[in-house]
Amino acid sequence: MRKYFLLILIFAACRDKTNTLSTNNISKADTTLFTEFADTTNRIIQSDSGLPEKIVAFAQTLKGTPYKYCSMDPDGGFDCSGFVNYVFNHFNIHVPRSSVDFTNLGEYIPLSQSRPGDLILFTGTNPRIRIVGHIGIITANNNGDISFIQSTSGSAYSVVVSPLDKYYMSRFVKVIRVLN
Repeated sequence: MRKYFLLILIFAACRDKTNTLSTNNISKADTTLFTEFADTTNRIIQSDSGLPEKIVAFAQTLKGTPYKYCSMDPDGGFDCSGFVNYVFNHFNIHVPRSSVDFTNLGEYIPLSQSRPGDLILFTGTNPRIRIVGHIGIITANNNGDISFIQSTSGSAYSVVVSPLDKYYMSRFVKVIRVLN
């Protein structure tokens, strides 16, 4: 619990102090996301096998949204974790706000078994520092030909679908599944 509190303090400077999330017309502060994550994923209707596909389809409607550091606003832009947070919150699935906070969440999935809707975790821009610093959503795995949607600060500087190429493989940390 101390780790999460410390992480909240570290990343508090990165979030808008007035920003709250609304779920079912009840406003909740970002600090509740950690406790809500487990509750929310347990309440997902497991018989809705189309949920991962709906998440990917919704995420793709946001392609071209500009990159904006420390933002989860579709009108102003997204950073990588703000994008993932916004997409999952659209389906009332509460996930952490910062990419590093996904490190120990969800179920580890071998890359070869990844499927649309899974989350793919990467290091930051320096692949030698093996701490999660970037996140995306798997959009396809066609016999190992994997693509993912992300909000990138790279040359595209927006929400794009990217192939899991040599560059991203050098930064690859793991795949996690938060949807059953």
